Amino acid sequence: MSQAIHELLARHRPGHALEQPFYTDPDIFRTDMETIFYREWLFAIPACELEKTGSYVTQQIGAYNVVLVRGADGEIRAFHNTCRHRGSVLCKHERGVGPKLVCPYHQWTYELDGRLLWARDMGPDFDASRHGLRPVHCRNLAGLIYICLAEEAPDFEAFAAKVGPYLAPHDLGNAKVAHQSSIIENGNWKLVWENNRECYHCAGNHPSLCRTFPEDPVIGGVAADGSFPAPVEAHFSRLEGMGAPSRFFLDPEGTYRVARMPLLEGAESYTMDGKIAVTKRLGHIPARDAGTLLLFSYPTTWNHFLSDHSITFRVTPISPMETRVTTTWLVHKDAVEGVDYDLKRLTEVWTHTNDEDREVVENNQRGINSPVYEPGPYSTVQEDGVIQFVAWYCATLARALPPLRVAAE
Repeated sequence: MSQAIHELLARHRPGHALEQPFYTDPDIFRTDMETIFYREWLFAIPACELEKTGSYVTQQIGAYNVVLVRGADGEIRAFHNTCRHRGSVLCKHERGVGPKLVCPYHQWTYELDGRLLWARDMGPDFDASRHGLRPVHCRNLAGLIYICLAEEAPDFEAFAAKVGPYLAPHDLGNAKVAHQSSIIENGNWKLVWENNRECYHCAGNHPSLCRTFPEDPVIGGVAADGSFPAPVEAHFSRLEGMGAPSRFFLDPEGTYRVARMPLLEGAESYTMDGKIAVTKRLGHIPARDAGTLLLFSYPTTWNHFLSDHSITFRVTPISPMETRVTTTWLVHKDAVEGVDYDLKRLTEVWTHTNDEDREVVENNQRGINSPVYEPGPYSTVQEDGVIQFVAWYCATLARALPPLRVAAE
């Protein structure tokens, strides 16, 4: 299969959509999982989702089931959700809380740091220290938890060093989850990302979002030459003068981008009237009209960090034409629903937008499934973000694939 993928990559025309198999073929989907999702750092959860000792969440990532748990020391750790006895899942539910991790099959009991504490009737020669839970690489970046399934994780430090100062003013350590939604989009994970990376479609599909978010491609794009119009440069300078890192940065490999971008003039947050949604604001951004700190990190997350609240998004492939998108709204831990914010007002813009994007992606997938589909050109004016994502995907896949073997003459 790798030879066929190499040939497809070699045929790809820069600035054009991918060929049909990249969006439909089970073998390419499996390759995506093995070469990208099982090797790269993946956004998992906001740390505040695990509120107290023993809180856990489970996540299915392809063939792997992972449990993230907050220990008695306050640290969040990740483990393979598989008992070291006969392999049963430990945590059967999506989330919960308990003093220990106990296998439901034979009650092998693990400490929250993964150590095996108790295993009944295993004999005098049994060494519990050799049967702790298999760890998953786990990092807390300013309140965002990332995991990596690979035996040896790629470097995380450069990403953390660059992005951490941008996130710091948003004080996610003092956040709580106000609401979380999870929807299934019947489309390939790359279509979910392509749709996210442009606002070419916004005017025709997102009436709620367009009340506050600019359709200007400069705002959502990648600015390959590093230049921005004077008003955006002035926005960067104003916010950085207030102590909020804002200036655009794109990782040289294209894996992540961070920038604090303006909303429409007069807009403060993602609400129908453009005013802040939470009066007990999350973070220390001094200006209500600071715009949104946009952070994407392939292959799993894009985010919006505002002056009053923050929103995280997680992309999880399920099958070649099925993707889960999880959205989490974060507010200050002391904000009171009905007093400091109205939940409907807080969530309605992105609830509408997510459902509209789901329909867009599903229509896109249905059209691509047609035998007459062929890759069309992207708009260099409106879709530079899509061009950048597809280039990142192709380069990442090509690096991870085994090299082609040249047949002997």
